[in-house]
Amino acid sequence: MAAVALIQGASRGLGLQFCKHILATKAQVTVVATCRHPEAAPHLRELSAQHPGTVTVLKVDVTREQDIRDAAETVKSTFGKLDLLINCSAMLHPSGKGETSLRDVSAQAVLATLSTNAVGPLVMARYFSPLLVKGSGGFGRQPQDQCQQHSGILVNMTARVGSIGDNGLGGWYSYRMSKAALNMTTKNLSIELGRGRPKIVCVSLHPGTVNTELSKPYHKNVPKDKLFSAQYSVQCLMNIIDSLSIEETGKAFAWDGSELSW
Repeated sequence: MAAVALIQGASRGLGLQFCKHILATKAQVTVVATCRHPEAAPHLRELSAQHPGTVTVLKVDVTREQDIRDAAETVKSTFGKLDLLINCSAMLHPSGKGETSLRDVSAQAVLATLSTNAVGPLVMARYFSPLLVKGSGGFGRQPQDQCQQHSGILVNMTARVGSIGDNGLGGWYSYRMSKAALNMTTKNLSIELGRGRPKIVCVSLHPGTVNTELSKPYHKNVPKDKLFSAQYSVQCLMNIIDSLSIEETGKAFAWDGSELSW
C-alpha cells in the first residue's frame, strides 16, 4: 500500500516544498496537502493538477477544531492510515514582526500566535494520531528489533528561538513562547504515543532561516550563507526524517542534524 503523507500548511513556503519533494523522491506515495484557503492557493492547485490521484487538497484552518476533525475523517475514510504528518503552519506575530520589548506585547497577539503555532499542532495530533498508529512505517528507519519499530512519524516545525536554553537575546515574546510550547507538546506526545505498539515517532525540527514570507522582515540581518532556500531546507529536513527511528522520538533537531537544547 502506498505511503500517505499529510502536510499541514501546504499552500506556500516549506509546506509546499515538502509536498513537491516527497512527490519527486518517494515512490508509491500519496500526499494530503492542507491549507486555510485552497481556493486561494494557486501553486497547490497546480501541483494537484500535475499529480492527479496522488495529491489530495483539504481545507484546514488549525485554529478551527472542526476543520481538523473533518479532515481526519476524510483521511480515515479515504486512506485508513497516515505514515507522516508534518505541521508547518506558523505565524511570527499578527503584525508580521516580533515584539522587541514589553511595550509591544498585547494579550490578543500572544493568544493568536499561540493558537496557530502551538495549539493547532496539538489538536492535529489529537485527531490524526489514531491514523498514525495504523501507518506502515513508510518513512524513517526501521530497526531489526520489532519491539522498537514504529508506525507513523509526527513532525512539528519548531525554531531555535523557541529554545529556553539557547535564549540569550530576549524579545519576540509571542513567537518564542509559542515555539517553546510546541516543543513541550512534542515531548509530551512522544511519551504518550511511544507507550504502545506500534509506536509513533514525534520530533521537532528547526529548518534554519528560510527565504519565506514569515522571515522576510529580517532577511537584511541574515548572512547570505545562512538564508536558505525552501528547497535546500526541505532536503536537509527530509534527510533527517528518513533517518528517524524510535530512538530519536521526543527530541528537537536543527536542519543540519544537530540536536537542539530545550
